[in-house]
Amino acid sequence: MQSVFSSSEAVYILSVGFCAIALLILLIIRLKLHAFIALTFVSLLTALATGISVNLIVPTMLSGFGSTLASVALLVGLGSMIGKVLEQTGGAKVLAETLIQRFGAQKAPFALGVASLMFGFPIFFDAGLIVMMPILMSVAARLGDSPLKYALPAAGAFAVMHAFVPPHPGPVAAAELLGTNIGLLLIIGLLIAIPTWYFGAYLFGLYAGNRFNIPLSKLFISQDADQLSVNKLPRFTTVLMLILLPVGLIFLDTGLNTLSVMGVINSDNPLVLILRMLGKTPVALLITLLLCLIIFGKQYGKEKLEKWCGESLAPICAVILVTGAGGMFGGVLRASGIGDALANLLSNIGMPVIVAAFIIATCLRVAQGSATVALTTTAALILPLVAQSTSLSQFDLCFIVIAIAGGSTVLSHFNDSGFWLVSRLLEMDEKTTLKTWTVMETLLGLIAFIIAWSLSIIF
Repeated sequence: MQSVFSSSEAVYILSVGFCAIALLILLIIRLKLHAFIALTFVSLLTALATGISVNLIVPTMLSGFGSTLASVALLVGLGSMIGKVLEQTGGAKVLAETLIQRFGAQKAPFALGVASLMFGFPIFFDAGLIVMMPILMSVAARLGDSPLKYALPAAGAFAVMHAFVPPHPGPVAAAELLGTNIGLLLIIGLLIAIPTWYFGAYLFGLYAGNRFNIPLSKLFISQDADQLSVNKLPRFTTVLMLILLPVGLIFLDTGLNTLSVMGVINSDNPLVLILRMLGKTPVALLITLLLCLIIFGKQYGKEKLEKWCGESLAPICAVILVTGAGGMFGGVLRASGIGDALANLLSNIGMPVIVAAFIIATCLRVAQGSATVALTTTAALILPLVAQSTSLSQFDLCFIVIAIAGGSTVLSHFNDSGFWLVSRLLEMDEKTTLKTWTVMETLLGLIAFIIAWSLSIIF
């Protein structure tokens, strides 16, 4: 697609995008059409309406679908196996009981959220949520509360760390484009991420948990685990080690990548390459799964472990397919040029750089779904504005990166694969997901932007 649009072309493409989202809402929420079918159908219509060449429509759809599956399928598959083993052996129950004993039932959502903030420093959003989900569901089952009371603070913690704090790829890429100091961004990102999480995820999670009492997800709860003998339950330290192992391994990749971007280490060093390979999320989860099988193999037998791993895959097929379809819809919107159309309309609006950055990132996020694409594209679009503003300090650049990240976080909806991942992992219908997950993401983005804008005025 072309990258420069006339005003009429831009308005037409934006109108098609708006109509596509409205049609999805109608099909999924009102007409109760399965999300996978609706997303595939609307993706095809959108590709036709935006003028993508007929011979490129199916490849474009498959490209968006396949790229999302490539990043999600392995993580969900391996993560669900780890979760199933921890659930069936009572590991998740041990962690839940220990957390409740040490922090109390009233502080369990806060404790899980803080743990997720720490885990979220090196681990990506989707991997962190999948690893934590069995624990979240076990705590919810133990206390008889809505899973949202525990899942949203944890999911929000992973979301803010992934969006605002290096060494995650989004803020690192934006910082590199704008010439921002990574170390300073790390400090400022943490200082903004923590209050953002507290108000936008923790407090909202408590409210949503009382407002929406959804049932426990069957993907992570088994009746058999409740019947285990106390003597067969694993030790708390063993389970904690299995939870922390992928976090530590993934930190090898994200941490070393940050050091290479800063020029501290040579990225082509063979040892660095090997360590980064071990820290890639699929490899880290695979190593953790193999260790789970070794630890519990003698006690439960290879046949039972193989059965658990097989059983864990069947329920997640819908999770993977619907998430992939969400990525397909976002891919079609990106190929249609909707992001370029928005950029052309907004790039010449006279306003402070930090406000323009937030608005452009928000529009790109709503239009095409991918937070990473919105973040990196916005950073590239506003680079000329940043270059022209000679008075911008390193503090200002950090605040601009946070504003971009805030805009790329808000209004997660049908074209965001993360929306479908959360919806299907928690087994929520789309309407409830919009009222909970989408609202929380919007709060997180807005709060972070307001804090960053306020600090930019002060400093």
